[in-house]
Amino acid sequence: MSTAIAITPSSRAFSSDNMAGASPQIAQAVADAATGQVLPYGNDPYTDSARRRLGEIFERDVDVFPVSTGSAANGLSLAALTPPWGSVLSHPDSHINTDECGAPEFFTNGAKLVGVPGPDSKIDPDALQAAVRRRAGDVHSVQPSAVSISQATESGSVYTLEEIRRLSTIAKDAGLRVHMDGARFANALVHLGVTPAEMTWKAGIDVLSFGATKNGAMTADAIVSFDPALAAELAFRAKRAGQLASKMRFHTAQIDAYLTDGLWLHNARQANAMATRLGDGLKAIPGTGLLATPQANILFCRLPQEVTEGLLAEGYVFYHDRWEPGIVRFVTAFSHSADDIDQLLDAVRRHTR
Repeated sequence: MSTAIAITPSSRAFSSDNMAGASPQIAQAVADAATGQVLPYGNDPYTDSARRRLGEIFERDVDVFPVSTGSAANGLSLAALTPPWGSVLSHPDSHINTDECGAPEFFTNGAKLVGVPGPDSKIDPDALQAAVRRRAGDVHSVQPSAVSISQATESGSVYTLEEIRRLSTIAKDAGLRVHMDGARFANALVHLGVTPAEMTWKAGIDVLSFGATKNGAMTADAIVSFDPALAAELAFRAKRAGQLASKMRFHTAQIDAYLTDGLWLHNARQANAMATRLGDGLKAIPGTGLLATPQANILFCRLPQEVTEGLLAEGYVFYHDRWEPGIVRFVTAFSHSADDIDQLLDAVRRHTR
């Protein structure tokens, strides 16, 4: 059952970057796409432009399948990589494992998710080395078929390029394909300061769930495939799943605007910078403690109960006590300003005894 949250000022909304609105440029692009007549189902200039821009940023031809949600992107991507008798190896903290209500199992027609542990919500290479071989060839067991990594992770950590390459190599050597859940792809990218190509196909990624919704878009994510052999299957799966939108231009106009003039990178840098500012401020307040230095736009910390209650009473919205007592998660968004962060820090200080 979902919990309704009252509308709150953006300056006090820190539970998720999904609470943020849309970038004005993206809203304008949707409005512009609402005029005139174009062909349906992606046969329009907006979709052509979005595909071209994605090819440019990834420095190669890619197959692009716009979808309305990240869960659809993940589920369809994994379905193209995993047979029903297969398994998807991912970290136990991964979004596909904890927050998608069995969508990967549904789209794959029953493939099993197998957790592979590691610190900071990142898969440990040695644990993966064992997992890719476990009961391989045994007809009584699901067969390791794909590895899924989250970039950035659910705890806000970011895989380095070397870590991605190592995991991909382990997977490929065992005959497995590699998927990247990039719901916060841009946040990870600007943290590392690398190119999209370096963080994906050059590091061994076969299919990417390219997130935009959390970083300024309205209702648009995309599957980006670097393997032409998967294109036909992904196209049919997207249609069968109800993700081939008739008025595709409203999805792709968002993606096109998102990638224009570096808006996606600007938004991610802003969100990350606000998480860093918040983390630096919390470090200086007695009684608080960061669980880790934020690398993207997610921050976990310990707060005294009276501080948490005080913030909630002031209308701040954030997750608390979901993981263990005293643990709080703050998520910053592209729409947060330095003043928003400073007001939150002032509120923490007021309630600190």
